[in-house]
Amino acid sequence: MTTRTDPMKSFVSVMLATLVLEVIVVLLALPVVAKLGDGLATWQGVLVGVLALALLLTCGVLRRPWGRWVAAGLQVVMIACWFAMVALGILGLIFGLVWALLLWMRHDVARRMAQGTLPSQQAGKEAS
Repeated sequence: MTTRTDPMKSFVSVMLATLVLEVIVVLLALPVVAKLGDGLATWQGVLVGVLALALLLTCGVLRRPWGRWVAAGLQVVMIACWFAMVALGILGLIFGLVWALLLWMRHDVARRMAQGTLPSQQAGKEAS
């Protein structure tokens, strides 16, 4: 008996890993704020901290159907932070492209699953 794997579960894992990496990268902006900005106790430091916390909390809801859209929305917020800190805006653009690619790939796999053209679906047909 063969077990079927769900490709969508692996996408959630990839998205979670991407969010964790994004949290780390955003937290690495704190030394930039401390040295080049107005300091950590200013609105810039609070912005970086709140953004990192929001990204981390999104990891908890990513398994829900609307969780990936919350993560995508945070990318829009990061791009909008361009006006507050250019570094956050640049990070927002980079991670926004990564999230756009992830969402496109997820859509493509879902479409191929519906059509029955995934390799794992073909292997079951050959064995029959």
